[in-house]
Amino acid sequence: MNWKLIRLSLFCGLLFFVIQVFSQQKPLRIGIVGLTHTHVHGILGRPIDGMIEIVGIVEPDKELAKRYATQYGFPMEHVYNTMSEMFNATKPEAVCAFGSIFEHLGVVEFFAPKGIHVMVEKPLAVNLEHAKKMEALAKKYQVQLLTNYETTWYPSNQKTNELLKKGLIGDMKKLVVHDGHRGPKRIAISSEFFNWLTDPIQNGGGAITDFGCYGTNLSTWLNEGKKPNSVTAITQQLQAENNPKVDDESVIILKYDHSNSIIQGSWDWPIGRKDLEVYGLTGAIFADNKYQLRTRMAEGYDGFKEEINTLKDLESPRNDPFSFLAAVINKQISPQPFDLSSLENNMIVMEILDAAIRSAKTGKTIYLNK
Repeated sequence: MNWKLIRLSLFCGLLFFVIQVFSQQKPLRIGIVGLTHTHVHGILGRPIDGMIEIVGIVEPDKELAKRYATQYGFPMEHVYNTMSEMFNATKPEAVCAFGSIFEHLGVVEFFAPKGIHVMVEKPLAVNLEHAKKMEALAKKYQVQLLTNYETTWYPSNQKTNELLKKGLIGDMKKLVVHDGHRGPKRIAISSEFFNWLTDPIQNGGGAITDFGCYGTNLSTWLNEGKKPNSVTAITQQLQAENNPKVDDESVIILKYDHSNSIIQGSWDWPIGRKDLEVYGLTGAIFADNKYQLRTRMAEGYDGFKEEINTLKDLESPRNDPFSFLAAVINKQISPQPFDLSSLENNMIVMEILDAAIRSAKTGKTIYLNK
């Protein structure tokens, strides 16, 4: 009896079965809650690939809904006034929230008890109090509660983490993160987005919330879920005429046992940016944008050898938030603790942001309980 041939036949049969199962996986039925966050273009304009199906949209502003219906070709019959109407009519498996950050809690309060998974746009919540309520609901009803950041899907950031783990530059000593643009008014965002983004109640703050969250998310991830010992922050209002209610400039300093992170979230950059720098004992890594990554290895006092890499998109389902969401819910992949999208990571993000806002208001360093 040819055992090698039998084992090969069994392996091929199993492989064929797995391929069949995955190829027959039905698209994840997703509901959209809100259209006022312009990140919604990411899901409305997404190429059809069989991973997800948008089954309903909640948006009481029918003029806004009609504008997007015309742009993307969805029928207005799929637009509902309330979450209850959309749920009863479509029975989604998951929902994605594209309203104000303040509204995230209401989405989780409605859908979690029904066993419906939720993905929100960054940050997780408008404040730490809301975040704790959302966390409790997700755990009680055993649903996924993920947070989407654009930078999660950057191959340059993923490669940075990979190189750090390999020890290319030695232990990380300093992380510097830059995020932001010229400001909501100056880049002429839509009125429905501007109205809540520059409101301290609906957004929880200005640039410190909108862009400070990116660096805190990345710092938590690169530090493998460790909380900083302390948080020190300053905020400024350099465009009072454009942002009268909120800050537009923020710097957050996180002190860890053996390193620090400097997070610069701003609406005052002359050029939009999302980049980071990591400094170790023997070199540095620069993730200049989504695709470009530079490494510099120290030579002598101020010399270095530089290597520049242009990266390709990450492989599906880790290349975009909605493929990732579908894969998580369909149990094709399991989010690891302190992954960029994970609830564990983003609860620490909210604790850091809460401390940063208090630090900026009081002028004092805030110490965190580990």
